[in-house]
Amino acid sequence: MKEWEVKPNVELYSDGGAEPNPGKGGFGVILTYNDKKKEFFKGYKLTTNNRMELMGVIFGLEKLTVKSNVQVYTDSKYVIDGITKGWAQKWKKNGWKRTKNTKAVNSDLWDKLLTVIEKHSVEFNWVKGHSGHIENERCDTLAGYGINSNDKIDDTGYELKDTSVKEASVNQINSNSLNKIKVNKEGDPCRKCNEPVVKKMRNKKTKIKPSQTYYFEYTLFCNSCKTIYMLEEAKRHINQNNNLFNE
Repeated sequence: MKEWEVKPNVELYSDGGAEPNPGKGGFGVILTYNDKKKEFFKGYKLTTNNRMELMGVIFGLEKLTVKSNVQVYTDSKYVIDGITKGWAQKWKKNGWKRTKNTKAVNSDLWDKLLTVIEKHSVEFNWVKGHSGHIENERCDTLAGYGINSNDKIDDTGYELKDTSVKEASVNQINSNSLNKIKVNKEGDPCRKCNEPVVKKMRNKKTKIKPSQTYYFEYTLFCNSCKTIYMLEEAKRHINQNNNLFNE
C-alpha cells in the first residue's frame, strides 16, 4: 500500500483577528477527521489580525500527531498567498527579507508554518469570510471567545517599534476589555482591517432557489479586504408558498 493511502484525511478550519488591529486578539480552530471533530481557541493580550490568522493554522497543524493529508480552510488571503505563491519560502531564503532593505513581517510565524507544513501533505483553500460558511462562521465565533477571554496570554513574538503606539494600544484594550467590536451598520470599521464597511443591497434579479429558505436583503461589505458581513436583521425568510416574511 502506498504511503499516501494510509495517511488520514483531515480538514482544518481556522479564523483569527484582533480588536482593534493591533489589539487584543484570538483565533479559533476546528479539526475534523471522519466523524470526529475538535474545537479550540486562544486569546492574546496584544497582537494583529495577520498574526492570529497565521497562529490558528499553525496551532491546528501542530495538534496532529501523525503525518496527514490536510485540507486547510481559511478566509485569510495573507496566509494562503504567503504559502501558495511562494512568498514565505522566498523570504526565508533571503534571510527573512522582503527586499534588500525591508524585513519580512511575522517571520517567526512564517518560519513555524513552513516547518510544520513539511510534516504533512497540506493543501490550502480560501473561503469567503462572513458568507455563511458554517465552519468559518464557527471559527469566527471561537476567535471571539479568545478575544474576550479572561486568561489571554502574551504574543511574545509580536513587537511594535513605536512604544507610544504600543502603550496606546494596551490602554485601548484595557478600556474596552469587556466589549467586542460589532459590525452593525454602514461606516462601522471592518473587523479584519478596520476600513469602513459599505451597505450593498441584494440584486433583485438574483433568482431564489427552490430549496432556499432565506436570503439577505443587504450585506455590509469591506472594499479593502472583501469581507462580507451578514446581519440577522437583513435576513428574509421564505415560506413554502414562496411568500417572504420577516422573523
